[in-house]
Amino acid sequence: MSLPHAILTALLEKPSSGLALTRRFDRSIGYFWSATHQQIYRELGKLEQAGFIRALPSAQPSRGQKKEFEVLPAGRAELTRWAGGEQDSKPIRDALLLRMRASAVVGRTGLDAELRRHLTQHRRQLAEYQEIEDRDFGAAADPEDRLRRLVLRAGIGLETFWVEWLAEALAEVTDMDAATAPGDGADG
Repeated sequence: MSLPHAILTALLEKPSSGLALTRRFDRSIGYFWSATHQQIYRELGKLEQAGFIRALPSAQPSRGQKKEFEVLPAGRAELTRWAGGEQDSKPIRDALLLRMRASAVVGRTGLDAELRRHLTQHRRQLAEYQEIEDRDFGAAADPEDRLRRLVLRAGIGLETFWVEWLAEALAEVTDMDAATAPGDGADG
């Protein structure tokens, strides 16, 4: 469902300021649940008003000081309720797949370049996930991190799928383009 639950999860892992939370999102939760800096700050305010989080007391004056937030018992209870509930899987909504379907009707102009671009992006993301796995979940990984590793393995599996599928799609489009190229002897 939601960004508030992603924020509660991150704050339970480690109390943080909004800025630190945004940076942590970019390196972890943001891989599968992205949010802008503004969205995170807006949700922090809502979570604080709802009594789910609070700003930690600061030893220094608060003017210009970053507020660090922690999850209160009500926030933990809300996250527990949500995590234990049901959530239907969502159908894939991917613009590339729609563009390929449209290309079947209007022609393949530019499709090969777009497939190459996506293939490069997914290869890069797969390499990043594999680096994270090697760095953070090596042989001496903490057994408590098993669920986090499973989430990472889902990302690796999805990126592996996309890399393989995009390579197949690119080969198919290249073959189709070669078959219809001028001067190949095919009737046009």
